[in-house]
Amino acid sequence: MTFRPALSILVTSTFLSAAPAFSMTIGLVAPQHGPFALLGQQMEAGARAASQVDGDKLVVIDESCEAGSGTAIADALIAARVESAIGFLCSESLETSLPKLAAAQIPALTLSVRWPTIMEDALKKHWPFYRMAPSNKNETNKIVEVLVSQWPGFAFALIDDGTIRGRELVDSIRSPLEQRGMKAVFNDTYRPGQEQQISLVRRLQKAGATHVFVGGDRADISIIARDAKAENIPLTLMGGDGMRAVDKPVPLADGVLAVTTPNYADLPSAQAVTANFRKTNIEPDGYTLPAYAAVQFLNATVKQADNQPLADAIAKTTAQTVIGPISFDLHHELSDNPYQLLEWRDGAFQTPLTQ
Repeated sequence: MTFRPALSILVTSTFLSAAPAFSMTIGLVAPQHGPFALLGQQMEAGARAASQVDGDKLVVIDESCEAGSGTAIADALIAARVESAIGFLCSESLETSLPKLAAAQIPALTLSVRWPTIMEDALKKHWPFYRMAPSNKNETNKIVEVLVSQWPGFAFALIDDGTIRGRELVDSIRSPLEQRGMKAVFNDTYRPGQEQQISLVRRLQKAGATHVFVGGDRADISIIARDAKAENIPLTLMGGDGMRAVDKPVPLADGVLAVTTPNYADLPSAQAVTANFRKTNIEPDGYTLPAYAAVQFLNATVKQADNQPLADAIAKTTAQTVIGPISFDLHHELSDNPYQLLEWRDGAFQTPLTQ
């Protein structure tokens, strides 16, 4: 997200509601300093803009992402008398804050943390913790769905970069595919971070693969696509959520596919809010619109609560937000899988021309 001067004044004047019917005190846990400060600024811009609509009070708590820091975060939220807390970029913040927040009956919504163990603990101990970030299971399920519908009959390969993330992603889709009668003609682990991957694309060609799912990062997939084109080896390449990264040093070739989240600013549901942000010279990327949606969801929950505790009402609420409808399943995960099949074209991920 790009920031310009006088951010808070501009956001307030643009989004302010004249007569809010409901209001609440919401805590935002987000980095204010250090290497993750930009992500914290994205969260704050979105949450602050949405809070103006219903006259909410937003209390920003700095998130250091250091081990054990959650206790102080929880104490600060409790002292501020927040009714709920959103943000939580880092798992380190949640580990020690959730027990105290649960004891104070303060529900927490993370926009980022996907670590499954935290959710497992929360469910066992009945903590009011919800995940607005898509889970790894969401990613796996969508990839399998896409490959089963798009690649039947094609000779496909499954390759990974040898990292825990890349290997686990590929392993998670291999078995479901084989159960559906889709077996890769080639499996391999490549060395990441290389300047060229010509030997890899030649091995793929030798194996007869025409379609390749890659458990790796965007930079490596860009190089694989470039080298395949240079060798005149036609390959349809697809990656996972790691494809949402900076388009360098090698630009990604048009036609490369990714199963990832959409650019929320392009959604029809986000057009009015996106236009308001752009009036204040803010491009609402990253966590900006998810944070806006989190505040929208909480306000909708309060309006629908009917005197229930907020922590209980969250589980029963469905709210229309800038990023689409939000509700949670019995496991406190998003009810709807946000992942989509997208194609890189003209400098952006877009709906594929053919599906």
